[in-house]
Amino acid sequence: MSEIFEELSGITLARLCEECGLDAECVLEFVAAGLITPSGRRQSEWRFDRSSIIRIRKAERLRRDLGVNLAGAVLALELLDEIAQLRSQLRLLTEDTKADEGT
Repeated sequence: MSEIFEELSGITLARLCEECGLDAECVLEFVAAGLITPSGRRQSEWRFDRSSIIRIRKAERLRRDLGVNLAGAVLALELLDEIAQLRSQLRLLTEDTKADEGT
């Protein structure tokens, strides 16, 4: 039941730290760098969506395995997001073109 509530309301900073195996200071660096964006005005009210866990884990893997610094990890993830978005748009355009050719 608490997982369903988290899906709707977001996860706390403490839970995010626990899920990623990091301390709050490290997560705050990710927020400051723009890697993840919390909702809520004050830190005590912050909530993160579950995609934040995935982004942090990817950034940590880039840092650990490739020696990329935080700014480089943020840039790499932004570019990967953009590539995924462009692929999705291309897929939609391709499907529309095929549908038009079929009619």
